[in-house]
Amino acid sequence: MSAYEIIWEFTVTRKNRAAFEAAYKSSGSWAELFGKADGYIETKLLRDLERDETYLTIDRWSSEEAFLKFRRDFAVEYQSLDRELEGLSERERRVGVFARVGD
Repeated sequence: MSAYEIIWEFTVTRKNRAAFEAAYKSSGSWAELFGKADGYIETKLLRDLERDETYLTIDRWSSEEAFLKFRRDFAVEYQSLDRELEGLSERERRVGVFARVGD
């Protein structure tokens, strides 16, 4: 089965860019929390080269079940980190959940 990939889009002001990148990069706060769970693979942070205030994150998990278990087991920590980092982005939108095809 292909990895379970969750993609988010963020709009970030210039003044929050460094803090946002530190928290959301592949070794940032979110990846550190995700890394405590079985089934977490990686996080990628991408910045749009044409609209530099726009970022995407791609969180890869081995399966939907692994992600849902993480959300149950780490619900308190997840909510705490989400509150702590609130305000770094002006807007966030879950693009969707994806799986690779053709591999």
